[in-house]
This record gives sequence, C-alpha cells and structure tokens, in this order.
Amino acid sequence: MTTRTQALVPIFIAAVIIGVVGLMSIPSESKLESVEFPRGTIKVDDVPLEVQIADTEPRRVRGLMFQDELPSNQGMIFVFDNPGLYSLWMLNMQFSLDMIWFDGDGKVIHIEKDVPPCKTPLEITTCQSIIPDGQSLYVLEVTSGFVEKNNITKDSILEIISI
Repeated sequence: MTTRTQALVPIFIAAVIIGVVGLMSIPSESKLESVEFPRGTIKVDDVPLEVQIADTEPRRVRGLMFQDELPSNQGMIFVFDNPGLYSLWMLNMQFSLDMIWFDGDGKVIHIEKDVPPCKTPLEITTCQSIIPDGQSLYVLEVTSGFVEKNNITKDSILEIISI
C-alpha cells in the first residue's frame, strides 16, 4: 500500500518541474525588470483615458505584468506595426481586465470582459491566450468593469489623441 508521502513526492516533483519550465518560458525582457512605458491619451467613444503605450516587443511582452493596480481612468494600449491576429494572456497579472481589440480605423473587432489573472502556480501552468475574432492593430487593456460602465460595444470607436 502506498503511503501518503510516497504519493505526494511525485506530485511535488512534477509541480516544481512545471514551475521551473513556466519561469524559463517567460522572455527575459519581462522578468521583474523595470520597463518604461511612454504615456499618451486616447478616447473610446467620448471616454478619455491616459494610456501606457506598449509599442515595442519588450513592452508588449511585459504589458501590465506585476503592476498592482490600474486606475479606472487609465489603460494600456498595445500598438502593432501591421494588422494581425494578436492574442493576449493574463500571466503574472494581479487583477482582472477588460480587453478591447481595434482595427486601424478604430473600429472594435473583439471585446473580452472581466478576464481573470493567472498568478497562482496552477493558474500559470494553465493560463490561456485570448484570441480575437479578427485582425487588429491596437489592443486596449482597462480595469475590469470599464466596458460595462461606459457602455462599450462593437459600435464603439477608438480615437487616438496622442501616442
């Protein structure tokens, strides 16, 4: 008969291996290093937001990882060089987000509301990427509840004021 210790040792070893592999898979640019984000201003419909701009690969990889909060009048905008299918995930996030994908004309392509963070070891190993319905040029991350509070829909429009 297997003892409790004999049963738990393989599980513990597997958890350590999964954790190490998970940490090794995080690109070096995003590990606890300080990444500076330029700031800008946008509007979604008539709602102004101060945004952190993720317009380079290291900034896009880092995103909002490890930030403790995001005020409701702020966000992060991911800016890509060309339209494409850009997926996001919630690895090492500390709070839930609403995510909105926009095309080059500022039209909404896809909305995800109240996406939970992946911060526990189990959540990190099963953290899913969120894939939009179509190609986008911009992705906006805002605090969970922003979409509902401001009635953001597929008919909403992104206006870039300064980025």
